[in-house]
Amino acid sequence: MLKNSHSLNTKLVHAGEPDPRIEGAVSMPIFQSSTYEYGGERHYDDIRYIRLNNTPNHKAIQKKLAVIECAESALVTSSGMSAITTSLLTFLQQGDHLLAHNTLYGGTASFILEDLPRYGITCDLIDTTDSSDWITMLQPNTKVIYAETVTNPLLDVPELGAVVDFAKDNKLISMIDNTFASPVLFSPAELGFDLSLHSCTKYINGHSDIVAGAVIGGDDLIKKVTSRMNHLGGSLNPGACFLLHRAVKTLELRMIRQCENAGQIASFLENHPEIQNVKYPGLESSASHERAKKYLCGFGAMVSFEVAGGETRAKKFMDQLNLAIDAPSLGGLETLITRPALTSHSGMSPSEREKAGITDSLIRLSVGIELAEDLISDLDQALNKTTS
Repeated sequence: MLKNSHSLNTKLVHAGEPDPRIEGAVSMPIFQSSTYEYGGERHYDDIRYIRLNNTPNHKAIQKKLAVIECAESALVTSSGMSAITTSLLTFLQQGDHLLAHNTLYGGTASFILEDLPRYGITCDLIDTTDSSDWITMLQPNTKVIYAETVTNPLLDVPELGAVVDFAKDNKLISMIDNTFASPVLFSPAELGFDLSLHSCTKYINGHSDIVAGAVIGGDDLIKKVTSRMNHLGGSLNPGACFLLHRAVKTLELRMIRQCENAGQIASFLENHPEIQNVKYPGLESSASHERAKKYLCGFGAMVSFEVAGGETRAKKFMDQLNLAIDAPSLGGLETLITRPALTSHSGMSPSEREKAGITDSLIRLSVGIELAEDLISDLDQALNKTTS
């Protein structure tokens, strides 16, 4: 029997597994059925139906995700954005207000700044690394405070404890996008966050082969999010549940290697004369270094930086790389590289990106599990080939 005292790696392997195992199968089977026999359910959300996210595949991965973040419940969704938008729309309605960090994933920022106002929901952006002026932004109709554990793409770590305290003191729902940290580096529920959100497409799955999301938190809140999602339709198919269930078992092993690689790469880049503005919480030069040490169990596997010479050289540098793949996502086994202005934050206007500190020459590196020395050698040769 699985115990709370078991390690994270043991929980990743064993939590959520069927007991007894289905026909003795060690691996969770795929239940490719949209419809199930009626079993006397009295509530709509309890009816067994694939769109209601309650097939055996959904239940297994949802239980596993809840256990590994030390939370009561979890809900998987069709994408990270589905998890984010559904959660926000569950607890915000016309006339409400939210506070959100001033540098967020581009899709989240666009939804908050462009889509929510159409529903009569307003937002003020705050610096979650400095709590000094949050109270001045608070309104009687503020309902939610929203942050990212490690911000995308500038890799700031908020004053996470202050976010939780502020939410509790002012009766707000605290939401945090925990994608960049993953459950390996941070457990939002243990610190007191109400809801943890993930793009499971990234580290939790880690194989660049599915799109999925998750909402993790207390039973009562997850029930409300589930009910809203059942109407909005952001369910995850059983095949994707199976792949996610299989991949998450190696999450800690992958994350440890990726974080180690990222630390070595960040140090190399910081000491290279052709590199500027290296962003990585593990560097002592990072403004987030002390907060990262305080709240996280590691510094993550994302590194952002700029190449001397601006946008033109950034493009040439990326074109010369042999190992890092120019692709818009992150968190996979392979190292991926992108310019956020062209991908993750392209939905924001140039002025919005400038205000958020995201330049056109900023490069975001998602470090994979390859040998660190090979990745550093590849970065070095690409820099040498583009030296002006």
